[in-house]
Amino acid sequence: MTIPVKIKIRAFRPNDEKDVIQLWKECGLVFPQNDPRKDIRRKLKVQADLFLVAVYGKIMIGTVMGGYEGHRGWINYLAVSPNFQRKGVGRSLMGEIEKLLKKVGCPKINLQVRESNKTVMRFYEKSGYVQDKVASFGKRLVVDDHSVKNRKKAQ
Repeated sequence: MTIPVKIKIRAFRPNDEKDVIQLWKECGLVFPQNDPRKDIRRKLKVQADLFLVAVYGKIMIGTVMGGYEGHRGWINYLAVSPNFQRKGVGRSLMGEIEKLLKKVGCPKINLQVRESNKTVMRFYEKSGYVQDKVASFGKRLVVDDHSVKNRKKAQ
């Protein structure tokens, strides 16, 4: 299927926040350790032009955050409304963010997908991404939800 004619991909605007967070919730991207409002505020401080949304009329149907630190690009929060999935919206968002990253000199894009999310893994494979032979590590420097930190201490 192709994307609807009236879809528009543009930079995030502050008044999009409520709709973006609702979309992320619908897509299962909101977790206690990542406060979506804080994530949006953080992104708006760093390369805000690499935070894109897809709208259909007045309906928020997709998002993607890109970043580039001079060595690698990163993709976060790719989300497409369940009602608009498999219509080319995700491919269009990825194509646009890839163009923007290439424009700033980014030679390679990295992204992370939960191993349980096989559908999204297939999407990225079909989009030309390959699974690198690396282990992904992370360390929280700021805890958004202190109950998560307290639960870990109790375990």
